[in-house]
Amino acid sequence: MAASPRLFPDRVANWIGGAERFAVSGDVFEKISPHDGSVVCRAARSREIDVEAAVSAAASAQPGWAQMSAVQRGDILHAVAMGLMARAEDMARVVSAETGKSFKDAFGETKGAVQQGLFMAGEGMRLYGRTTTSGANNKQASVVRAPLGIAGLIIAANTPIANVAWKVFPALICGNTAVLKASEDAPATAWLFGEIAREAGLPAGVLNVVQGLGPEAGRPLVADPRVAVLSFTGSTAVGREIARIGGERLAKISLELGGKNPLVICDDADLDQAVQWTLLSAFSNAGQRCASGSRIIVFDAVYDAFRAKLLERTQKLKVGPADDDDFGPVINARQLGNMLSAIERARTAGARIVTGGERLTDPAHARGCYLAPTIVENAGPADEISVKELFGPIACLYRVTDFEAALALANNSPYGLTACIHTRSLDRAAEFIRRVEAGTVSVNAGTYGSEPHMPFGGVKQSGNGSREPGPEAIDFYSNLKNVYVTITPARV
Repeated sequence: MAASPRLFPDRVANWIGGAERFAVSGDVFEKISPHDGSVVCRAARSREIDVEAAVSAAASAQPGWAQMSAVQRGDILHAVAMGLMARAEDMARVVSAETGKSFKDAFGETKGAVQQGLFMAGEGMRLYGRTTTSGANNKQASVVRAPLGIAGLIIAANTPIANVAWKVFPALICGNTAVLKASEDAPATAWLFGEIAREAGLPAGVLNVVQGLGPEAGRPLVADPRVAVLSFTGSTAVGREIARIGGERLAKISLELGGKNPLVICDDADLDQAVQWTLLSAFSNAGQRCASGSRIIVFDAVYDAFRAKLLERTQKLKVGPADDDDFGPVINARQLGNMLSAIERARTAGARIVTGGERLTDPAHARGCYLAPTIVENAGPADEISVKELFGPIACLYRVTDFEAALALANNSPYGLTACIHTRSLDRAAEFIRRVEAGTVSVNAGTYGSEPHMPFGGVKQSGNGSREPGPEAIDFYSNLKNVYVTITPARV
């Protein structure tokens, strides 16, 4: 699991103004492997003075970056994406070392990040405004896009290089400069991306990477009045705090938050296909996906048959960091402890743990943060385990009578990120799409997220209405400037 020493240094620094800088204090924090408990690296423990330096570097670079044509910015970002492609195996090894996921999964994630970069680089040729008519004679009316200034980007570690790409590329193509606050659980991933960007020719100060803990490095970034736009992916609780701090100074804010996503199995579903997609939705990436399918809602007529098939397949899943394993560890010991506590509270409240529910303690897993794939049933719809995002390989089964009961339970959630239905009925599928409260809906598949050209985001406590990625991200990271030109025909 250990990454090659050449891929990243033992002490991971910030990237500020195109140069590596450690925290002014000299302090570092340890990044612990969730696979075996070893120290992956030590990263700069940045604080307000370090964040201020990064924002100052971004402020100095922003006018020149904004003055460059969007097509030229796209050419440079294309070079960054191609640089990431050239080092995709290196990046995948780093992601694997930091998250514990397999190289295969980390490599797939890296390829997705490359695709995101290529798509957004192409948006440099498509930063469309519009021309229209004015109500006054001899007046031309148009709308053009303008950058906002400095973007503060705060990411999670579940898919670290994908999260970097989702935010950095759209922020930069619009003419903003950026300060990326790396996840403390994936510092080397962000560091390596910063190195790749610098080597690809991204001007100094356009992208600055700050390592550190949320309260010490993230909070000063959110509070800095020079940061015009904030984008955060993470928990709803932290999102609320960012909204409060950034909102006080009227910063533009994007929040991509949690999910407790329903996957509905109808009585006419292909059960084998539904089981396969349920396994992928609930357990891939150790359930550490905001789009994870954690509430499996099954019609009574097929509940027992589906449950038996799901249980059989779940008990065959392989847990570990290798390419032939189905999923790896959860990201850290604190998260694992939270999951185990939530499972025990559900058991005490009357839920039944059908399988799993315990930490894996055999020699292959004992030093890591491994949770057995867990299926829970008999939990009430208002119980903690039914409404709280646990961000782990935990799924709850619910028995319902019919479509209306399934839809009601699907919508009975504080979240509304993704949803899925398995049915052979076009009518049922269409009605589910129309009425389910979610930002992304799938039919006969999984509760998956988005592609680079498609918007992703949710309703209710899953976000604040913004969308990343897709062309819709351009709307968030740019400002609209209304332009009038008055013409005097007599002077022609």
